[in-house]
Amino acid sequence: MISIMITGALKRWVQAVQEYTFLLVDSVRLSLTPPRYLLDTLIQMDVIGFGSLPIVLLIGFFTGGVLALQSYRTLSTFGEVGVMGKVVALSLVLELGPVLTALMVAGRNSSGIASEIGSMVVSEQVDAMRALGTDPLRKLVIPRIFATTLTLPLLTLMADFCGLLGGYFVSYFTVRLTTVEYWTAAYQALTYHDVTQGLIKPVFFGILVSSVGCYQGLHTTGGTEGVGRATTQAMVTASVLIVVVDFFITKFLIGIGFF
Repeated sequence: MISIMITGALKRWVQAVQEYTFLLVDSVRLSLTPPRYLLDTLIQMDVIGFGSLPIVLLIGFFTGGVLALQSYRTLSTFGEVGVMGKVVALSLVLELGPVLTALMVAGRNSSGIASEIGSMVVSEQVDAMRALGTDPLRKLVIPRIFATTLTLPLLTLMADFCGLLGGYFVSYFTVRLTTVEYWTAAYQALTYHDVTQGLIKPVFFGILVSSVGCYQGLHTTGGTEGVGRATTQAMVTASVLIVVVDFFITKFLIGIGFF
């Protein structure tokens, strides 16, 4: 009995991975040919990008502040408080900025995408769209993937800057570092490879966040209860994949000697 349950769960998991892969491949293929819904993409950029800006800036600012506070406890032991700007800059740009920004966007938008598309599925709006000759992938999926992929790196840059700003305020008012000491250490710590790595990750995270939400939404079943399940699954799946993919991207970049 248990083996049958495990086999059934594995089959469902493999099928889900297969369907998700087909969704990504078809989206890339269809995006290369017209028609393209540019207005829908711009609307989604406003909803996903600008709509997520306040929470991303807030999280970035206080993450930098907390990072500076925790770093001070360790650095003061070795008398190296002057490198606090370097610690905050590297931690934010390489890892915390991209990952936390992606998690915030996933919590706000991946679940929202799944809820919106799932509601359209259970109310048969997607079926009506197909009956009128409109491809749901072109109309619903591709604009959201493009919008998230384009805006997430920009949100990450804003989060990194606000994180550095939060670390600066803590360093200035708590540790009593001067403005020149903090920002000079932060600037000299970052290299071209560090910034590039910090901007490569959000591109992959953006694809994950949007495509997972679209997949869960398009495969919603069971009426309004199914919409709730799809919303939860989208947020959880996207969050887990962000952390897992972050590990493999970092390991790959280290392996090729990128930094």
